Amino acid sequence: QVQLVESGGGLVQAGGSLRLSCAASGNIFGINAMGWYRQAPGKQRELVATITSGGNTNHADSVKGRFTISRDNANNTVYLQMNGLKPEDTAVYYCAARDSWLIWKYWGQGTQVTVSS
Repeated sequence: QVQLVESGGGLVQAGGSLRLSCAASGNIFGINAMGWYRQAPGKQRELVATITSGGNTNHADSVKGRFTISRDNANNTVYLQMNGLKPEDTAVYYCAARDSWLIWKYWGQGTQVTVSS
């Protein structure tokens, strides 16, 4: 089992910044990628960014140039730096871990990000 704990959400004005953190613990050796998803009210959950164990990253078009995913392997922590926030970024953000079967198997509890206009 893998446990994921997110932190760093909150309320920010449009144009502001937040940094989300996701601390992983447990049997993390089978994890080959970490990612951030988000879900806004009334919408489906969408993938925001991913980072593989090798450090390769991918960002959704809607956040490219504004959000950056990174990881600290020594502390088993993944970050999402969010700059230039927009009201449409308002959502619950979830950290997720992908196993060797390429399944997003483990999820955090979510952290609320609210961007006011």
